[in-house]
This record gives sequence, C-alpha cells and structure tokens, in this order.
Amino acid sequence: MNLRHALDAFRGYVTPHFRIVEHRRWWAALSGTFVALSLVGLLVRGLNFSIDFTGGSLLRYQDRTGVSAEDVRAVLADYGRADAEIQVVGGEEIQIRTSALTEGLSADQRTELISRLADQAGVDPSDVSVQVVGPTWGSQISRQALIGLVVVLVAITLYISFRFEWKMAIGAQLAMVHDVVITAGVYALTGREVSPATVIAILTILGFSLYDTVVIYDKVKENTESPALLAGHPYSEVVNLSLNSVFMRSVNTSLVVVLPILSLLLFGGATLKDFAFAMMVGTLTGAYSSIFVASPILAVLKEREPRYRQLRARLERAPERRRLAAVATPGPGPDDGSAPSGGSEPAAVAPAPATRPASRPQTKRRRKPPPKRKRR
Repeated sequence: MNLRHALDAFRGYVTPHFRIVEHRRWWAALSGTFVALSLVGLLVRGLNFSIDFTGGSLLRYQDRTGVSAEDVRAVLADYGRADAEIQVVGGEEIQIRTSALTEGLSADQRTELISRLADQAGVDPSDVSVQVVGPTWGSQISRQALIGLVVVLVAITLYISFRFEWKMAIGAQLAMVHDVVITAGVYALTGREVSPATVIAILTILGFSLYDTVVIYDKVKENTESPALLAGHPYSEVVNLSLNSVFMRSVNTSLVVVLPILSLLLFGGATLKDFAFAMMVGTLTGAYSSIFVASPILAVLKEREPRYRQLRARLERAPERRRLAAVATPGPGPDDGSAPSGGSEPAAVAPAPATRPASRPQTKRRRKPPPKRKRR
C-alpha cells in the first residue's frame, strides 16, 4: 500500500484489504503479552492508591506570599510526599492532602516540614492546621460500584445476545476485560496514583469499547445474512470483509476522541491529568480490542459450528474437483486419427470431401399480369 492509497483509505475513498482475521494468532500473541505484563505489574508492584482510598493527613493554612502549587510540592518532595494533592483555594488558602505524616516521618521531621511550609507562605507554624482524615472512597462505595458494574455487564450481555447472538456477547465481554486489565496494568507498571477520577475513566472506557464493538458486529451481521457472500466465502473471510468496511470508521472515531484527551493530558491540572491518562490508555486499547480481539474471537467461535465447517470444507474441495475434472477429460486417441506410437507407418489421411460451390442467391422474379381481353 503506497502513500496515496493509504491517504485515500483514510479519507474513505477506497476500502482497505487487511488480512486481520487470517493473522489472528499474531494478535492473540500480542494481546497475551500485554495482559501477562499487566498481571505481573498488578501482582508484583500493585496499584498506588491515592489518599481518597487510604486516608491520610489534611493540611490547611493561609497564603500571604502568593506561593504556587509547584513550590509547595518541591518542599513536600524532600520528605517523600511529591504525590500529594495540592490545591490553592481562591488564591488565599492552601490545602494539602497527603498520606499520614506519621508514616515514614519522625516527630522532628514533621515539625520541620510544617515550619518550612509556614515560612514559605509567610505565616506562623501554629497557623498550619493538621487533621487526620479517613478515606473518602470507602469499602461501602467500592461495594456499591462493584454491584453496579456487575449489573451493567449482565445487562450488556443480555442486550448483545438479544440483538445479535450470545457468541458476539462473549467476544464483547472478553474485549472489555482485556481493556480493563491492560489499563490497570499500565497504572501498576508506571506507578501512577489511582484516584476516583481513574475509576470513573475506566468505567467510561467500558462504554467506548462496547460502542466500537457493536458497530463492527452490526456490519458482520449484515454481511453474514447475505447468501451471495456466504456461498463463496467462509465465515472468517466474511468477518474480515466486514472489518475492512468499518476499519477507517473505527480509527477516525478513536482519533477524534483521543485529540481532546491529549489536550487535557498536556495542559490540564493534576486531577484532569489522572483522568486523561486513564482515558488515553483505555481509548487506545478499546480501539485495538474491538478490531483485533472481539472480531477474531467471534470468527473462531462461529467457525466451529457444523454449518460453517461444512461450508469451509466444500469451498476447500472445489478447486480439487475442478482439477480432477480437467485431468479426466479424454484427449485425442488412435481412433481419432492421431499417429500411433512406435515406428509404424503413419495412417493415411482421407481426402476431404469436395464441397459444392456456393450458389448465388436467386432473386424472386415478379410475375407479369395477364393481358386484358378486348371486348367485341
């Protein structure tokens, strides 16, 4: 594929011809590698939960020198608190949410930290309010979120099974699990903090991945209901044809979603960046899984049905039948006037019968009318 053809395919003028389903083992190996790395990261390193999940300390004090959040973070970094949540409220008050100050800091270090923060803001150390807070995302909220997620997944499975079929529902569910595991694994491997915004982003990812998968499955259903396509192609080739038909639509949709997420990731605040990072990873994995995971899984499941196995066997036998028919066609033999093998004399060739010369076409003569009799 040259550059011009790629550009025409990107703009929708031509349909690409990628052999996606044919190379499903490649995509299975690639996805398996990503999932394995993600599981290793989750089991070995684990997730770095924010103070909203674990609880910690809340520091509040007035700002009289116009200090910025970056200056405060630089002081906290000297005491292992660089990942603290810092907010400047109204340009007059600074709020810091970090892990408990009693974790990893001695009494002298805690006193020194509070003194440095107070000197930086131009206030007295006694004006710095330190409170111990519990997790805002407790076990009850997690339990309710888990119940809601299970209900949604069951509803999605029932919808896809009713709208399409249960094998498509299996492919869609495996694709969503693939996206969530890889997104969580990226957080574990990179050590990024998991906040409530991250959980919201992951739940949003499920909806986007499902939308792209449903669009592809709808095209597959449309093409597999065509007798003309199934008469000359196995099921996997029809799925591949459907994927190529909607391939650029899926790519362009994902690209449109990625652009605003990228702007949030580059120019947003700390909270927005956590949300944007999870959305970026989830959107890319969702676009990949809809094409290279959900559809090949559907093709594998459907190819095991007796109907489509017989269709593939019949199509594979068709070239062999044509070859055997060509071999079985009799050639010219001795009785047909061919020369006998060996050193015998050639058979006499009978003279061709004389042909009569073609006669000239005779034109039909017009008869003259009889002469009229004279009256007496």
